[in-house]
Amino acid sequence: MFKATKNKSLTERPIPEHIAIIMDGNGRYAKMRSMPRIKGHYEGMQNVKRIVRHAADIKLKYLTLYAFSTENWSRPKSEVNYLLKLPTDFLSTFLPELIEKNVIVKTIGEFEALPKHTRKAVQTAIDKTAGNTGLTLVFALNYGGRDELIGAVKEIIADVQAGTLDADSIDSRKFEDYLMTKDMPDPEMIIRTSGEYRLSNFLLWQASYSELFFSNTLWPEFSTDELDDLIAQYQKRERRFGGLNEEDVIDED
Repeated sequence: MFKATKNKSLTERPIPEHIAIIMDGNGRYAKMRSMPRIKGHYEGMQNVKRIVRHAADIKLKYLTLYAFSTENWSRPKSEVNYLLKLPTDFLSTFLPELIEKNVIVKTIGEFEALPKHTRKAVQTAIDKTAGNTGLTLVFALNYGGRDELIGAVKEIIADVQAGTLDADSIDSRKFEDYLMTKDMPDPEMIIRTSGEYRLSNFLLWQASYSELFFSNTLWPEFSTDELDDLIAQYQKRERRFGGLNEEDVIDED
């Protein structure tokens, strides 16, 4: 069962529509406990379940998790193999609960380059949750922000050359139609755990006006209470999108 948030003030103001998380620190979590790195990834997977449950509980609309980047292929083969097995393990135990809780599963990234067993498990989850209407849980799998932008540019060029797109009609909104995230809003919040201060090629276009939050907590220990605290901080921020509110304008007369 889902538990209500302890932070009652969270419900007094609008929560973000879309939160994206760079789940960092699994390896350090394992090292600090003299455990194999894959054990850290396993514990990270268990925390994904806790955070997803809570996100659905507070009625978040979109949660995007950076699960496997295009750069992760350069890790040791044994670790890569385990990381690409995790979606199968995760969904084999958690999919019934996702279905019950009305969660929609989606992915962004170069899906076809993933191993067959990974694609099969994820596609099954996508198909079985397609009719749901609650939280949209997006796994960024084999995803890289630069590759996404290059892919969008290539598709636009192809459409212009084919005569199906007028080059003069291309603006930021039209460009977004060619992104993997075209069917979802940009994240209002991006959270990175483990004390690192960078985006690591994650949602580069979509992050243009996101509020960024950096937690020193390692991902396996990142709690629902800390998530609530960060959302509460977000609620106190004033999003300006490059402009100023009237009270911020200095009268120079």
